[in-house]
Amino acid sequence: MVKHKYIDWICIGAAVSAVLITLLLMYGERLGILKASANPGYETRLFDSSRVHAIDIQIEDWGAFIENAEREEYVACTVEIDGEEFHNIGLRAKGNNSLRLTEEYGLSRYSLKLEFDQFLDGGNYYGLDKFSLDASFQDNSYLKTYMVYDMMAFMGVPAPLCSYVWVTVNGEAWGLFLAVEEPEESFARRNFGNNYGKLYKPDYRSLNAENADVALQYIDDHPDSYPGIFENAKFQTSRADQERIIEALKTLSTGENLETAVNVDQVLRYFTVQVFVMNWDSYLGHTGHNYFLYEENGILGILPWDYNLAFGTYALGMTDPIKDPNILINYPINTPAEGEVMLNRPLYHNLMKHNEYFARYHAYFDELVSEYFETGRFETILWQTEKLIAPYVQKDPTAFCSFEDHRLAVDTLEQVCLLRAQSIREQLDGRIPATIRGQQENPEAKVDASGIQLTNLGDFEDLESAKGKQDAALNTIKSR
Repeated sequence: MVKHKYIDWICIGAAVSAVLITLLLMYGERLGILKASANPGYETRLFDSSRVHAIDIQIEDWGAFIENAEREEYVACTVEIDGEEFHNIGLRAKGNNSLRLTEEYGLSRYSLKLEFDQFLDGGNYYGLDKFSLDASFQDNSYLKTYMVYDMMAFMGVPAPLCSYVWVTVNGEAWGLFLAVEEPEESFARRNFGNNYGKLYKPDYRSLNAENADVALQYIDDHPDSYPGIFENAKFQTSRADQERIIEALKTLSTGENLETAVNVDQVLRYFTVQVFVMNWDSYLGHTGHNYFLYEENGILGILPWDYNLAFGTYALGMTDPIKDPNILINYPINTPAEGEVMLNRPLYHNLMKHNEYFARYHAYFDELVSEYFETGRFETILWQTEKLIAPYVQKDPTAFCSFEDHRLAVDTLEQVCLLRAQSIREQLDGRIPATIRGQQENPEAKVDASGIQLTNLGDFEDLESAKGKQDAALNTIKSR
């Protein structure tokens, strides 16, 4: 029998503490206490973007890994992140056209994917299950993806975290990469809380197919008709999950009651940035992919992904790609794709049929241009980041370009964005037509962008000239 003159008070205190803890767990967010998922440890570690981080990939045979990279098969490795080792991590190459072209040109600088729970159940980096290392393929500035995600975050769109990392392999320099949070469980938990919805990465099966499901068109009520969506689910899905998606697509197809099926505000914010950066390797392009579809309680949202070919530099899969910078920089915000594409993209087209949503879309363009570009915020972030990464670009042994070409690309990216902002301001004010037809009928009503060469941002010629130094870097590691 426990004897203590204060035993009654101790028991009362324990009971009160238990009640308080329970109340905090239940109502903590209302009191301003964030869930652990809202402030994961990896956010302030690897994704502290104020510095360049260090990652060393320790692997037995890097040469064999590069030789078999196009298979996209995971191998086990040890990864040291800012001096801290993590063992038995899954590593593979990643990409679509970038992976194919890297292999075709005989290069070795692949974008990479690191998965902490590939071989270890529950494996993670301070709560992060997976991140990628973007190689800046056809992006001599190293800044396209970084800047677009910053624009998305500025406009309130859930976007992956990212930061620059100096990658070594078995202690030998491999290059400057951009670490990007992969949209999976950790991303969903961070952005949507522990009770997050379902996440998909719709992708086409063939460029020659209709890919109606990837375009988010309603086909019928059968899940088997939507393989481009459901075969690319990031989480396990049930028949009920699939039926919610299909029902939302059916509502979207009607163009009515859209807020019962679409997170309209988030989608409009996404398309504002998407159209600004002229990214046609996307939902609004010929391929219709490179986005994440988020569904929660039957409501659809669209999330950003893959911007190395943004800013008018995408041409793959296009029969007659536009190269004239005067056309690209002034590309109309009201019809950001040819009519045939627009009619088959209901998530954009059907929203824009509504005057209220159309006006809100224009208001978000005004917000982006006035608060991100006309205030100087863009130039500050661009050049602060370039100053941070410049010493690493200069010594990057596998870079796709020279340091001089990198600086030229950054200058070009700055000009492209500022002229694009000027054109959109004039489109909003009615001085430049905001439709393809209007610009064809008034070809002189444009911001003059003739002094820009978009190939300065990255071109196939860079791939041809990069092989020698990438081979040398690879041989240095293989000879250890």
